[in-house]
Amino acid sequence: MFIEQVPTLLRKIYPKATWRMNPKEKAVYLTFDDGPIPVVTPWVVELLEQYNIKATFFMVGDNVHKYQQEFLQVVKAGHRIGNHTYNHLKGLYTSSEEYIKNVDQANRFIHSDLFRPPHGLLRHSQYNELCKRYKFIMWDLLTRDYNSNLCGEDIVANIKKYTRNGSIITFHDSLRSENNLRYALPRTLDWLIEQGYSFKTFE
Repeated sequence: MFIEQVPTLLRKIYPKATWRMNPKEKAVYLTFDDGPIPVVTPWVVELLEQYNIKATFFMVGDNVHKYQQEFLQVVKAGHRIGNHTYNHLKGLYTSSEEYIKNVDQANRFIHSDLFRPPHGLLRHSQYNELCKRYKFIMWDLLTRDYNSNLCGEDIVANIKKYTRNGSIITFHDSLRSENNLRYALPRTLDWLIEQGYSFKTFE
């Protein structure tokens, strides 16, 4: 598990991955991992719509397969979609052949050139092969909204502490994160707007 902001040295493990966008531009990139699921994902989409903000959703293929309505809601709202494997696999504990097949299985439902490995870790053989087909998007700020030892106030405090120009901010539209997300996301959006940040998605 990485801390909220990954040190520069660790970012060099995957040199072709994007960890942060333009540090000279006052913009942030909101991302949501692990969905789509009923209740949580539609709430996120509706909230973002109220603010007229677009984000990127790194989706688990099995969830897309099971929850087509929620998937289509995200797509129709104009958000960017990314691949997060079919079964939320941990690359370090999965053979390279199995892992790559799992990513490609997810892409049959997701159809995206963006990829984010669950937990941010995978074998270099997996990384080298998948780099040929996908753009790796990591993060500059991990909110840890899934952590039951943190409350919503903690999440917002971390966001205020670590957000900077070009930050890729990672939330999770999952049941595990729901309570913290419902508290933190609207307050985060308000604060980011107050600070003058614009919101972007990946090309």
